[in-house]
Amino acid sequence: MTQVKEGDTVRIHYTGTLADGETFDSSQGRDPLEFTVGSGQIIPGLDAALPGMAVGEKKTVEVPAADAYGTADPDAKQAVPRADIPEDIPLDIGTRLQVQTPQGQVMPVTVAEVTEEQVILDANHPLAGQDLTFAIELVEIA
Repeated sequence: MTQVKEGDTVRIHYTGTLADGETFDSSQGRDPLEFTVGSGQIIPGLDAALPGMAVGEKKTVEVPAADAYGTADPDAKQAVPRADIPEDIPLDIGTRLQVQTPQGQVMPVTVAEVTEEQVILDANHPLAGQDLTFAIELVEIA
């Protein structure tokens, strides 16, 4: 039986959960996720779990934060004067926004804190600092 090796293009179904069991993402009801193993297209901890798997095989993979989206970087939080944010922009905690850097790049941020004077925007990935669990099934080796 053919087994996955680095460089193979594969298709998997997955369900990702947090430490408390909450599902944060799943391919169920969608097409399987397709990527090339070892190419850096997915988080390292999940990528490393695929070599040696055969089509139809299922497994559960525990991925520590360091091998997922990394640890949360406190320097990735930025205070912005509330007066600098247009009135029509929602500022509920947890709201995902896009900001433009001085270099012109678009960067996703999350509203982390709001006071009368300022808004704290967090550029960390929403799953940074979290250990993740993935239930995966290898659907195809292309």
